Amino acid sequence: MRALIQRVLRGRVTVEGQEVGAIGPGLVVLVGVGHGDTREDAIYIADKIAHLRIFEDDRGKMNCSVIDRAGEVLVVSQFTLYGDCRKGRRPSFTTAAPPEVARVRVDEVVNHLRALKLPVATGQFQAHMVVEIVNDGPVTMWVEGRGSET
Repeated sequence: MRALIQRVLRGRVTVEGQEVGAIGPGLVVLVGVGHGDTREDAIYIADKIAHLRIFEDDRGKMNCSVIDRAGEVLVVSQFTLYGDCRKGRRPSFTTAAPPEVARVRVDEVVNHLRALKLPVATGQFQAHMVVEIVNDGPVTMWVEGRGSET
């Protein structure tokens, strides 16, 4: 499982012109699921999202998490995080989990974040989404689950 975590001032997802998810200050997280990813990987990723100290404290040091800042999280499923561009010109997505598996794992990430009392918005699974992200910093982190293929 892979997550691209971005510290944001705001984020928004629309599908066919309709807003399906939006947040204020917090994190936009693009989540990709690979073959073999488990519930444990989803919980690991969710815990990283919730507790990663990438917000500045009073001294300007990155010592605060999204929980500490009472921020929000926008989770967007992103199978293209498993795009392999090493051969040829067209990415291969053979290491991405099939949709029926990916949906379950992404839902597990979202549910675990909500269990941690974080306000979570989401995109729409398997839809063509327009994702608006206003980065703060910018601060962008790449996190992989324990069992992820590289």
